[in-house]
Amino acid sequence: MKDLTDKQKSILDYIDDFLDKEGMAPTVYEIADHFQIKTSTVFAHLKALQRKDQLSRSSKARSITLRKRSQPHRVTHMSFVMSIPLLGRINAGVPADSPAQNCGEFQLAGALADLAGKHKLFALRVAGESMRDLGILDGDIVVVQSDAEVKSGDVVVALVDNENTVKSYYPQVDTGKIELHPANKDFQVQVYDASAVTVQGRVIALHRDL
Repeated sequence: MKDLTDKQKSILDYIDDFLDKEGMAPTVYEIADHFQIKTSTVFAHLKALQRKDQLSRSSKARSITLRKRSQPHRVTHMSFVMSIPLLGRINAGVPADSPAQNCGEFQLAGALADLAGKHKLFALRVAGESMRDLGILDGDIVVVQSDAEVKSGDVVVALVDNENTVKSYYPQVDTGKIELHPANKDFQVQVYDASAVTVQGRVIALHRDL
């Protein structure tokens, strides 16, 4: 691994350890949260690691597979499961009226279940394709931490003029504006007065029905 950067080695070690502890691969959001870096930076590192034949991945959630494991993959029995509210659909396009109606429950296991016991989490089903280049597709379920610290570049659920959307969050301190960035070149960046935007939480995980 002499051609890898220190950060790439650290990411590989984290994925390897996560696989061993949880019996599944981490999401891009979990990697970003662990290293306190932007999701776009994680994607860049993962693409570099793919080019260096260190891992493979697809557009599906938790699809990262390491080419070489430091130890055999031990699947953990996940007996600890917690349920969080599954609310109404959230738009991944322009903000749209998607009331936070309770549509049932969404079950979490492993590290996310442990997090749900300590923080406020809820789930939303995504409608639209504006975040597809970050791997968030129509019909996916995003897990949102409502009490998380939100930084510039984080993927968030935002309430804009009483309408919901999921976007990357970029506050502009100099202008008092909030920029909500899509991850699809067919959509435009949305700019609002800061007073018009309420961040409802940071997206920390994603689930896709197979």
